[in-house]
Amino acid sequence: MLQTTTRASANVLIVEDEFLVALQLEDILTDAGHKVVGIVPDQASAHALDEPPQVALVDLNLRDGPSGQTIAQQLAERYGTVIVYVTANPAQIATPAPTALGVVQKPFSHHAILAAVTMAMNGEAEHVPPELNLCFRTAK
Repeated sequence: MLQTTTRASANVLIVEDEFLVALQLEDILTDAGHKVVGIVPDQASAHALDEPPQVALVDLNLRDGPSGQTIAQQLAERYGTVIVYVTANPAQIATPAPTALGVVQKPFSHHAILAAVTMAMNGEAEHVPPELNLCFRTAK
């Protein structure tokens, strides 16, 4: 199994309306020592967060339609949350959130999710898997 160096655990929000996908992401994150601060399937649920996420894994098409981009923008503006889009439709990203790191293409691997979170927290990872596209990464 490939390892990803994690220097700090992250508070991560999962923005996903497919229940099984959300649970899979939650398992990947918690098994790696990260804290999932919530799972939100739509824009209304995103407004009820108890604690601000450092990182958000955001699908584009949610229960209430294509609201993922709006949620990403709001999280970036409100909390400075680093956004990682997790989607099968990356071409739908019209205007990425200002804190967007990149896209993890569905179907995803455990390693791609963990590498994305590590990069969001630390700015680097040991290995960038092919399904992680750092198309929005900005130089620090």
